[in-house]
Amino acid sequence: MTTTSTDKPRIGITLGDLNGIGTEVVIKALADSRLLSILTPVIYGSTRALSYYRKLMELEEFNYSQVKNKGQFFPKAVNVVNCWEDMIEITPGQPSQQAGRAALLCLKKAVEEMKEGLIDGLVTAPIDKNTIHGVEFPYHGHTEYFTQEFNAGESLMLLSGNNLKVGLVTGHIPIKEVSNNITRDRVELKIRILELSLKKDFNISKPKIAILGLNPHAGDEGLLGNEEQEIIKPVVAELKAKGKLIMGPFAADGFFAAGQHTKFDAVLAMYHDQGLIPFKTLDFESGVNFTAGLPIVRTSPDHGTAYSIAGKNQADESSMRQAIYLACDIIKNRLEANKAG
Repeated sequence: MTTTSTDKPRIGITLGDLNGIGTEVVIKALADSRLLSILTPVIYGSTRALSYYRKLMELEEFNYSQVKNKGQFFPKAVNVVNCWEDMIEITPGQPSQQAGRAALLCLKKAVEEMKEGLIDGLVTAPIDKNTIHGVEFPYHGHTEYFTQEFNAGESLMLLSGNNLKVGLVTGHIPIKEVSNNITRDRVELKIRILELSLKKDFNISKPKIAILGLNPHAGDEGLLGNEEQEIIKPVVAELKAKGKLIMGPFAADGFFAAGQHTKFDAVLAMYHDQGLIPFKTLDFESGVNFTAGLPIVRTSPDHGTAYSIAGKNQADESSMRQAIYLACDIIKNRLEANKAG
């Protein structure tokens, strides 16, 4: 990453699935020209797709510049890197293999230019896992893809909002596989990734982290499952003994109902819905999905393709805007952390 603290970060933005709300929320977020004083946006997608949605939304005043030479971005404009040349039919609200292929081309181009240091951070609009999935994308989602592409070994899905930060021990796996994936090594590793990210990416010097139990009532002292007694509690005790502000395991229902999450910098949930349901209830509009533990900065809005409202000019761009802002903030915080040594 070549950005200095005085430069505007170059933020790549992929359009995601063309038939979802991705292009709409990208246009709406970047239509506020004040963002151009903070960052240099680089859209990975298609000027044709932007033109289609700009006309559909009657936002003709939204302007952009096509990138002619690789890496030569206009610092005071919305830049667009065309990721395919052929015509791809856009059918808002209707999944298609063409749209899945286009979404993959956007991702590949953005990753290529990220590895070359041409952009400093990446914001990804939602993809349709069914249409993009295949030999070239055998992943459950963006998180797994970026973890593999940037050789991170392990990463952490971290949802960040105004009221709550939630990390996940397990992500996009079936519920029946969750328990087998809750091991001492895995729980400890996810806690360490979360703690380091809170320090380096969010500038929280001494993070206070709550750990949720896996079972109802956090296992009720072994009556409702033994993961808490045999796995989670020993890890928490070991890290507390090292002076870390790690507490739990807490029963998930009572924890959020009593507002205990407000006393912590972040919460580590054991599985996807245990963390995502309270997060989206409390922070849906401002929520951002951040992949912690990567050598690069990647964020995304915390919603999906929303096919039901695609093409209707009804999508709220708040989460996309926050994803862009958070990418900029994390880049700045990492630069400062590196300077501090």
